[in-house]
Amino acid sequence: MTATHHAGTSPATDYEVVIGLEVHAQVVTESKMFCGCSSRYSGAPPNTLVCPVCLGMPGSLPVMNRTAVEATIITALALNCEIPEFSKFDRKNYNYPDLMKGYQISQFDLPFSQAGWLEFDDPANPGQMRRAGITRVHLEEDTATLKHVRDSSGETYSLMDVNRAGVPLMEIVGDPDLRTADEAGSYLRALRQILRYLGVSTANMDEGAFRCDANVSLRPWGQAEYGAKVEVKNMNSFRSVVRAIEFEIVRQRDILDAGGRIVQETRGWVDDRAITVTQRSKEAAHDYRYFPEPDLPPIVTPATEAARLRSLLPELPDAKRHRFADAYGMTADIADTLTQTRALAEYFEQTAHLSGNARATANWITRDVLRILGNTGAEIDQILLTPAHLADLIKLLDTGTISVRTAPEVLEEAVSTGSMPHEIVQKRGLGQVSDTNALTTAVADAIASNPKAVADYRAGKATAMGFLVGAVMKATRGKGNPGLVNELLKQQLDG
Repeated sequence: MTATHHAGTSPATDYEVVIGLEVHAQVVTESKMFCGCSSRYSGAPPNTLVCPVCLGMPGSLPVMNRTAVEATIITALALNCEIPEFSKFDRKNYNYPDLMKGYQISQFDLPFSQAGWLEFDDPANPGQMRRAGITRVHLEEDTATLKHVRDSSGETYSLMDVNRAGVPLMEIVGDPDLRTADEAGSYLRALRQILRYLGVSTANMDEGAFRCDANVSLRPWGQAEYGAKVEVKNMNSFRSVVRAIEFEIVRQRDILDAGGRIVQETRGWVDDRAITVTQRSKEAAHDYRYFPEPDLPPIVTPATEAARLRSLLPELPDAKRHRFADAYGMTADIADTLTQTRALAEYFEQTAHLSGNARATANWITRDVLRILGNTGAEIDQILLTPAHLADLIKLLDTGTISVRTAPEVLEEAVSTGSMPHEIVQKRGLGQVSDTNALTTAVADAIASNPKAVADYRAGKATAMGFLVGAVMKATRGKGNPGLVNELLKQQLDG
């Protein structure tokens, strides 16, 4: 794709920055990719979710996890990829302690998908979208985890936990279409949102379920050939990704400005020092000696199967944002907020349907429900305030049963107890007084008891009306319908 030169957006203004991201996302399945061991390794005692297959024992044979394959193809379809009819697994050979078999089962020349694209918010042009190509989405197995420790004598050694080895791992390889670190951050946020909408991955970066490697290179503006690329690893947050890329751009720029040459290598991000450091020379594909996995058959995905999997796609974030804005007449910002997660979007639509008031539903969610989630750290489906609860509260307001002043109090109790708002109102006597006869008496008493305020009102002092409304509200213990109180006061004062 052709990149646009955004002047002033890159710390390497004399060079075009070229960034391609490789994202590894663990696939949510009950069992591992090629064996029956549980894939839910978080919190499990070390080396307890293992078998001869994931331990790499001689003679053990892999059996493919169909759920993981389908999740990968569904992800590829969501990323607008082509699904070839024929694909296969390959052995990727390299020596590292976390690789039990001495090779990784991955995909090389015939992956499950290819040639897709992803749209994301353009950080340089708010409200506009950028598109980056997706080279491929393929499937492989995760590695074991290593923990490097130091004993009391100062000697270092490594501990290995094989529980993670063999967990299904999607690799989403992006084209080198990104041009700034901020674009990389926006791309990753859009990709993570899609994975979560699909339900194929938790995409939690802090748990290692969503990992990103960035390939960064610089070239003079107008040059067609790419510069030597440097792969940056060990970034455990979106902020780290942005900072690491920004550092690497400046590092490479300084080398080139000094007449030096960029070495193709793999570098690691050291977060507390905010630098990248050399890890190893960058391998080429031939270094891995790929060859077809002899213990697994090729996979055939007919057009009918691809169509079946496409039919399972939910409405994706971008389409949902546009529909919300059009169908409910909301601003782009509100639509974006309400569609941040699939669960939140569904919560909004269920509440809007039950309450019959989409505008009020959007206001309550963006103003109050999200505040509650932020304060508690809970997800929308973990709180006691269901769509039925919020719709009940909105109806109480719309019918004048409670006042705007009372509603937040009712909401807080509903959140803490799970009681329905109408039950709380009835139990605590919080209902708003909208009986005309009762309020007429209270209004007459307020007028009779406050002759100065009456005189001030008739002399044109607008604040006097507020004083009289307050007197009526005090007499009704805050339960008077403010709109009706205002109307009755004006009738008696102006009549």
